[in-house]
Amino acid sequence: QVQLVESGGGLVQAGGSLALSCAASGRTFSRYTMGWYRQAPEKQRELVADITSSGRTNYVDSVKGRFTISRDNAKNTVYLQMNSLKPEDTAVYYCNAIHMWTRKSNWGQGTQVTVSS
Repeated sequence: QVQLVESGGGLVQAGGSLALSCAASGRTFSRYTMGWYRQAPEKQRELVADITSSGRTNYVDSVKGRFTISRDNAKNTVYLQMNSLKPEDTAVYYCNAIHMWTRKSNWGQGTQVTVSS
């Protein structure tokens, strides 16, 4: 089982940038597909972006061209660079890890991102 700790959330004005980080415990980080999800008040949690162990990325349409997910397997860390932020990006952002073989899912505690208009 992997433990995930997010950091980097905060308050930013529309058009600004934030960078999220998620540090994972354990020695098998490279075997996980890592993802960032978000949940706004009274909305369902949605996938924002994910990245496979081989580096293939996937984004929800609403963040394409603005957000970039990346990973550093040597540091057991996944990142989400968020540019051109919009008020509708306001949510709690969660880090997720899915093992490539067992498909077991692990979640971080979440970090708040608030974008003011």
